[in-house]
Amino acid sequence: MTASTAPLPIVLPARSRDGRTSGLIMAVASALAFSSSGPFVKPLLEAGWSLGAALVIRMGVSGLILAPALVMAIRRERGFLRRHGLLILGFGLTAVAGCQLFFFSAMQRMPVAVALLIQYLAPVLLVILAWIRTRRAPSLRVILGSIIAITGLVLVVDISGAAFDLLGTLLALAAAVCVGAYFLISERAGDRLPPLALASGGLLTGAVLIGLLCAIGVLPFAAPSVTVVLAGLEVPGWMPIVWVSAVATTLGYALGVMAVPRIGSRVASFVGLSEVLFALGFAWLLLGETPVPIQFAGGALILVGVVLVRLDDGAMRTTTAVAQVGFTSEPGEARAVRAP
Repeated sequence: MTASTAPLPIVLPARSRDGRTSGLIMAVASALAFSSSGPFVKPLLEAGWSLGAALVIRMGVSGLILAPALVMAIRRERGFLRRHGLLILGFGLTAVAGCQLFFFSAMQRMPVAVALLIQYLAPVLLVILAWIRTRRAPSLRVILGSIIAITGLVLVVDISGAAFDLLGTLLALAAAVCVGAYFLISERAGDRLPPLALASGGLLTGAVLIGLLCAIGVLPFAAPSVTVVLAGLEVPGWMPIVWVSAVATTLGYALGVMAVPRIGSRVASFVGLSEVLFALGFAWLLLGETPVPIQFAGGALILVGVVLVRLDDGAMRTTTAVAQVGFTSEPGEARAVRAP
């Protein structure tokens, strides 16, 4: 009796399913953490802090908090920096410093809502990049999910009445590219390059770069002793910067770089759109900026788009697993071959 060569369905191991579930939870938690940064930093900037000071402290403190992971990785693997130094440097220059510099530079030339909208085109850029690299058109689910999610984003950020600015648009697009780099580089983290080591190295690299720009006068550095109002309460200025550095940035990057390898850069980038929704909530809670009904509708569309992309990802994984099931020469002994 010969063994059948017809492919049979395969059930993925529980660890794999659990890993994707935990990755989704981490990605949402990362977006939640990141979203609190703006509402906490905005009162500081209005009270006299410079952007350079806020960025240096934010990146530096967060990088130092995560530094034990980087030190352990260096001590565990000889030649760690030689093997992974360029990747860490690239993460720091793009995913950390580039995102911030390009976005805030664009924000100075156009409304914040427009800059946000362009920056959060990153998921669509990743879909286009995958199309170019694989020469395979995205599925109908991904196309619909992208259109629906971006439509929801337009409703959430409210760009009505905005004027076009070429340089501002190019700067915001550069920020979108840097956001895309964040997801692509994070996807390469794993056992050889621990995610937290990548996050720490990138944050410290970004802090050094912003610090140099402040030192040579490209960016102003001002961190006066001030008080700010949050949720109707007057608090010292060090409280919001401690939150942004030790909680929002640290958890945002730590959870984000751990989530992306579990769920993939494409799904993670669409889940990242939820940061806009969480930011609305924090602005409502802390700054009294009440969302309008159309923004809630936009939030619902973003969620629908994310679900469609996630469903396509699950279907693609199942199809790949089924297609790659092989058999041993002995009847009844199925051997699953996982996709790389």
